Amino acid sequence: MDVWLIPLKMLDDDARAIQLGAVAELAVEPGQREFVGDPLRMMLISLEEESRFPYVIEAGGAAVGVLTLQTGAATLAGWPDDESVWLLRGFFIDTKSQGRGLGTSAARAAAEQARKLTSRLGGGQAGVVLSVNERNGAGLAAYAKAGFVDSGRYLGGGAGPQRTMYKAFA
Repeated sequence: MDVWLIPLKMLDDDARAIQLGAVAELAVEPGQREFVGDPLRMMLISLEEESRFPYVIEAGGAAVGVLTLQTGAATLAGWPDDESVWLLRGFFIDTKSQGRGLGTSAARAAAEQARKLTSRLGGGQAGVVLSVNERNGAGLAAYAKAGFVDSGRYLGGGAGPQRTMYKAFA
């Protein structure tokens, strides 16, 4: 199934409010909350920070998740520097929509969106990095299917050991 990334910062106030209302309805399994936090809170924080670009993930005309691309923060995922890559963070697919390949599709779309942002903003980034908890097997598999390569273990995550994963721009 195709996914669309809806850029919250590019919407007018009414359209943004509608999208945020849909985000508020997304469900997080209790065991996932330690990995992803609260999706609405993540989007609201991302709207306030200049370095963050929040997106609602849509499939079939409905919100199915969220993600944020951020510049200048890659060391938060165990990357050696902050400037050479985008950080993909706050990635989440709604409980009802999991297991359908939407995470893989959205991760691919996020990397493509980051490439476009690099071209538009002239930041010079070479790809996208993320960290995923080692206990999150579904996340690890989805990112690998989307072309992200495991770059090693990262112990900086608050929820336990992480895997740093990287995807270079094509």
